[in-house]
Amino acid sequence: MPKFRGVKKILVIKLRHIGDVLLTVPVFRALRERFPGAYIAALVNSGTEQVLAGNPLIDEIIIYDRSIKKMPIHQKYRRELDFLRLVRSRAFDLTVDLTSGDRAFLLSVFSGARYRLANDPRGAGLPGKKTLYTHLSQVDKHQHMVLQNIEVVRKFGITTDNLTVDFFIPDEARKWAAELFHGCGIQTDDVVVHVHPTARWLFKCWDDASMARLIDWLLLQGFWVIMTSSSSEKEMKKSKKISSLVGEPRRFLDLSGQTTIKQLAAISAQSTLFVGVDTAPMHIAAAVGIPVVALFGPTGELEWGPWGSQHIILTKKMRCANCHAEICEGLELRECMEAITVDEVVAAVKEILWSRGKPVLTEGVSDNG
Repeated sequence: MPKFRGVKKILVIKLRHIGDVLLTVPVFRALRERFPGAYIAALVNSGTEQVLAGNPLIDEIIIYDRSIKKMPIHQKYRRELDFLRLVRSRAFDLTVDLTSGDRAFLLSVFSGARYRLANDPRGAGLPGKKTLYTHLSQVDKHQHMVLQNIEVVRKFGITTDNLTVDFFIPDEARKWAAELFHGCGIQTDDVVVHVHPTARWLFKCWDDASMARLIDWLLLQGFWVIMTSSSSEKEMKKSKKISSLVGEPRRFLDLSGQTTIKQLAAISAQSTLFVGVDTAPMHIAAAVGIPVVALFGPTGELEWGPWGSQHIILTKKMRCANCHAEICEGLELRECMEAITVDEVVAAVKEILWSRGKPVLTEGVSDNG
């Protein structure tokens, strides 16, 4: 087992999207338990930092500006070099590369860290990449991303028994959500369903009509529904279409494009359950402790499902499972998502609500909307 002598400063690199970054939290806990006095920093893409902000396991968040990639080539390389110098100047003793890409590899090597941990690239990326890490793991890809992340360091005696994914919500965000609920007349014992129907990649989404029918069913039960999305043009267009199809406006709040990540998390934390597709807000909802009904199609629920045991994942086993594209490329709605029915989502919602002592009224409305 490696001794890792003199480790005082640690850098964890995860240059991916919001949900990917959130699922690294147990690695920071393992590092904190193994090196209790160390200074631990996270290096993440701009726009993803808020999922780690405020987490007491992390001393600093270093942000890589993704706009660098779109700069003219001479300016891009100058900025990339400046960033490498910045990281090297921090004098890290140990790096953990959870990204596996070439940029993260270069940052790890040029950091000057004595110990450089990563998953075995198995020939992918830059030539000779494998030889410039000091400690490589052989991660099993057929398991949840939380487990894949922790496996990068576990082999070397860096581990934890607590694999909880935490999300820190600041007081101002909790206050904002509390005032929102109060202002709408939401009572403490009301059922509030947080619905997030959109994703960065729209091929992960359910069809608009089905989502609107589900929302109508929830509203006709006397529940509150709060819908969110990112502020991107394509997601806003989709959420507006869903909102226009909702026939029961009472107790329906469309906050699409109007929340920060912390505010969105605060909404989830004060809701009864979350319904959505494979996207970062689904992972955030699971992290703040509410049950999730997750709709999965082109992406793998084994690797990317909501972390925890109180959730329900709805998916259809198709011949093209986990395709991401290919067979259904160009279609507005993937066959695997179309196969999920409103009845099935309603049944999942009922199961969760009954398990939490929240009776579901069905008089006057069928599960078909």
